[in-house]
Amino acid sequence: MQNLGDTFGQVFRAIWANKLRSFLTMFGIAWGVGSMLLLISVGEGFRSGQHRQLASFGNDLIMMWGGTIPAVPNQHTGMRPYNLTVSDTDAIRTQAPDVRAAVALINRDDIKQQSQYQTAGGNVVGTEPNYPAIRFLPIAEGRFFNQEDVANRNHVIVLGQKSAQLLFPGRPAMGEIVTLNGTRFTVIGVAAKFGHGNNDGENQKVYIPLSLMLEMFPLKGQNIPLDSVTSIQYQPRIRGDNLIAKKQVHEIVARRHGFDPEAPEAFNEWDTIRTEQTVGKIFTAMDVFLGGVGIVTLALGAVGIINIMLVSVSERTREIGLRKAIGATSRSILFQFFLEGLILTGVSGLIGVGGSALFMYLLRMAIGQGVEGFDPPRLVPWSAALAIAALSACGVAAGLYPASKAAALEPVEALRRE
Repeated sequence: MQNLGDTFGQVFRAIWANKLRSFLTMFGIAWGVGSMLLLISVGEGFRSGQHRQLASFGNDLIMMWGGTIPAVPNQHTGMRPYNLTVSDTDAIRTQAPDVRAAVALINRDDIKQQSQYQTAGGNVVGTEPNYPAIRFLPIAEGRFFNQEDVANRNHVIVLGQKSAQLLFPGRPAMGEIVTLNGTRFTVIGVAAKFGHGNNDGENQKVYIPLSLMLEMFPLKGQNIPLDSVTSIQYQPRIRGDNLIAKKQVHEIVARRHGFDPEAPEAFNEWDTIRTEQTVGKIFTAMDVFLGGVGIVTLALGAVGIINIMLVSVSERTREIGLRKAIGATSRSILFQFFLEGLILTGVSGLIGVGGSALFMYLLRMAIGQGVEGFDPPRLVPWSAALAIAALSACGVAAGLYPASKAAALEPVEALRRE
């Protein structure tokens, strides 16, 4: 009776006796596994990078800006611009039941920022105290302004991380004075750095109360309402209700500005929820396609192993006949050839998983986290599980059929063959 150790020894001797053939077969499987995992991981890197980039604006965010509408209702011969207003924001808060929160803001890049040390550029944003609850704005020091600051007309300012560095190089900014076009503001907060790479646009903004912005630095232009704002940004009550919330907001804004709410060209907006859903569908389709290609590649590798094992059975016919003649059972022959196919498949699969993981690690070390909209590829658990399941199926297929052919040989017939 042959023990397990002897069986493994015979398997490895058989593999070693055909080193080149075994290597090429295993290389094909390893390449297929590694390629599948790498391609899926790159796709998932783009998916998570896009998700992270959208989350840097805020969760479940819909942004709206002023647009153009017919100069005369129900006619399209001439168009006129309209501006969103603070009163539009108040109406959205009170009349749109599927809107969870809304904030108005004015964004200007023509206001001079100056400290006692330096002058800096960047956008000045006039907004409301609930801005950090809607937009992503982590505070590293101090606080954001509140309703009490608005009620008392406090001249307070919150600096972005880059603005604080430019205005107060090497010095603390908290409690210092920043002038905006000559008007003094006290620094009560400094935002933390967010985003990746050299995109410092968000980090170079400064924030003041919207009421002071409207009073001191309102939007300029002809026929612009006194409470005009650059943008209204809001969140649906539930993430999946973004289309319902947008419909309610469209009806409110259209009614207040006298145009048809069904005119899509009248609304200038960006729905980050819909964008993320679209990106998710694209990358899910990519994952399915790449996973399918990977499984086909593994199946072709399994066919190659089956072919190799059948050749091995043919070459070792006399050996099989001799072993059966001296007492080896069909079961032991079946187990030996099945184990040989399974080892070839399993080891090559593990090499493919390990190689892809190493390549992803080196790529992550090389590019870091500095690419906007892309996260370095990491081994995705579900893709590794898919590869292991596919390999198991391929290993069974690659080992079982040739093994059954070997086990079915009659000793006398096997010994007769040259």
